[in-house]
Amino acid sequence: VSAWPPGAEPEPFQYTPDHVAGPGTDVDPTQITFPGCICLKTPCLPGTCSCLRRGENYDDESRLIDIGSEGKCAKPVFECNILCPCSDHCRNRVVQRGLQFQLQVFKTDRKGWGLRTLELIPKGRFVCEYAGEVLGYSEVQRRIQLQTIHDPNYIIAIREHVHNGQVLETFVDPAHVGNIGRFLNHSCEPNLLMIPVRIDSMVPKLALFAAKDILPEEELSYDYSGRFLNLMDSEDKERLDPGKIRKPCYCDAKSCAAFLPYDSSLFCPLEKPNIG
Repeated sequence: VSAWPPGAEPEPFQYTPDHVAGPGTDVDPTQITFPGCICLKTPCLPGTCSCLRRGENYDDESRLIDIGSEGKCAKPVFECNILCPCSDHCRNRVVQRGLQFQLQVFKTDRKGWGLRTLELIPKGRFVCEYAGEVLGYSEVQRRIQLQTIHDPNYIIAIREHVHNGQVLETFVDPAHVGNIGRFLNHSCEPNLLMIPVRIDSMVPKLALFAAKDILPEEELSYDYSGRFLNLMDSEDKERLDPGKIRKPCYCDAKSCAAFLPYDSSLFCPLEKPNIG
């Protein structure tokens, strides 16, 4: 990963390629919690591989199979892990291999630092993770309430809807400890899609895949609201507080909403709201 222009550098931060446990969390993102499959002499395939109970994740070109269509929910992905006897070349090992494309951190005109690719990225290919400190909810509130309108907010809240109305939440902040994903800007018409990918731990890796073919020198972006495949519902509308000062969006997309997404539930000063 290079930087542009030469000699310019972003504000210093501690680099980590993977999640690290931060204040308030009761889970260790590095702890191995999943058993491995038993695919030693046969390839990992649905029906025989325990990691592929929900079907295949990637094709022969390491492209995500289920990019989906607008209005559908993004499905979680489970990759083979460190306990699996299959080889490192198993087609169900993609995100764990790390960066495969030449990327560049660059200074934008109005959005601060951004991230772009220096080569063609085909649709469906893994690009990078959004990695940082995994936080507890009270620490998320504390950090957000200390921010001003001029401070960048790197904290992301991932909410996964499971059976019986349960919601799994993961809070990640790469502001002080993180990877290159922290330089990704928002776009109302993004070229990346974020998918929760689990490998060794129940804590998902926030993996970003190409939602379309991305050309060399094109800026990489994703929708901070997570609505690339998920339509806004009544719960989302309630979180959009019209009284809050919103940050302007400079994505320049035709469908630009003019303001960055805003989740008012993270500003609740007392108990965690019931989101189940």
